[in-house]
Amino acid sequence: MFHTFLGATVLIAALLAPPASAAPLTLQAALDRAVQRSETARASRASLLSASEAAQAAAQLPDPMLRVGVDNLPVTGADRFSTTREPMTMKRIGVSQEWLARDKREARQAAADAVVGKEAVQTRIAAAEARLRTALAYVEASYAEQTLKLATVMEHHAHEQYEAARSRLASAAGASEEVLRLAAARGMLEDESAELRQQRSAAEVALARWVGTPVGELEAVPSLATPSESEYVSGDPTVVSLQREIDVARGAAAVAATNSRPNWTWELAYGQRTGYSDLVTFGVSIPFPVAPGARQDRETAAKLALATKAEADLAEATRSATADYLSLVSDLRRLEERIARYRQSVLAPAQQRTATASAAYRSNQATLTLLFEARHAEVDGQRKLLALQRDLAKRQVELAYRPIPTGGGL
Repeated sequence: MFHTFLGATVLIAALLAPPASAAPLTLQAALDRAVQRSETARASRASLLSASEAAQAAAQLPDPMLRVGVDNLPVTGADRFSTTREPMTMKRIGVSQEWLARDKREARQAAADAVVGKEAVQTRIAAAEARLRTALAYVEASYAEQTLKLATVMEHHAHEQYEAARSRLASAAGASEEVLRLAAARGMLEDESAELRQQRSAAEVALARWVGTPVGELEAVPSLATPSESEYVSGDPTVVSLQREIDVARGAAAVAATNSRPNWTWELAYGQRTGYSDLVTFGVSIPFPVAPGARQDRETAAKLALATKAEADLAEATRSATADYLSLVSDLRRLEERIARYRQSVLAPAQQRTATASAAYRSNQATLTLLFEARHAEVDGQRKLLALQRDLAKRQVELAYRPIPTGGGL
């Protein structure tokens, strides 16, 4: 039995040792890769660039307009279509410019800047989403690997015990029923290990989707700090996005309000006449709002209503983010308590049972089957503990990576 335990110890050490050819992938490295290769983040950066370029032109005056024409051209009689015989005929060239008041240009610039701010937030949201999904996939892959290692160790134990039972049967010291039970147990563990390998493969594929390369050895999931309620809620992607939506809606309402004062257009033209003095024409066009209550005021009211909607959506999103935080923290505390209780009330007795069964077997007071059952119960307890630790790590990831990082960095 000493050789059996020694073999199992060597196997565990070999399984837990990382390959020498490549350093294990860390969680932070996986997050960095995911953000760098995220197409959603790249699309958001393109939208930000587009909004920034548009904002550069938001406060500019409209392009001037070149005006060319012929005034009072005769179309009948002997002088028809002649530009030189009729004294009233004049060839004209001029330029006109629509003028926007400073407050209008400032309002348009503020509205464009609000859109830039919104797109900047969307870029950070896309990066945060990539980090969150990658971290969750990392947790799944890491714990799938650890669970498979436990199952592999248990499968190795079952194989050794089956071979020992066959030897005992050959020497007439064992019972055929015991051999059959161990053979069945070994077959079940082999099938279970195959299922866990499939689950690990699926988890590695899910992680590779984010990091872009096949997944090898993973470092253990580090302990993550739990943010405060205010940090979580203020960084919630929906909350931050709706705060920018309010800015955009208010900016659009401010622009609409300035439209109640129409833009003036001035024009300067030079007219040439044959045989007579040339003429210069200057004029100003002023739109006259005949029914501002039916158009301009309605447009402003519509934009203000969108701002009110965004404010209500923000209040609701804040409540939802607060509830999510309290739920996640509650799950976190509950899982921590369960893990501590499970270690003390389940895993520790299971380990003592294995030690007792091993001692009894060495003194020929217990069968291999009893020893196998004790070991199986212990490993099964360790797997249950891993499942709880995985759930705890996922809650920590959601708390740590769902909010947008402060400081504006991606």
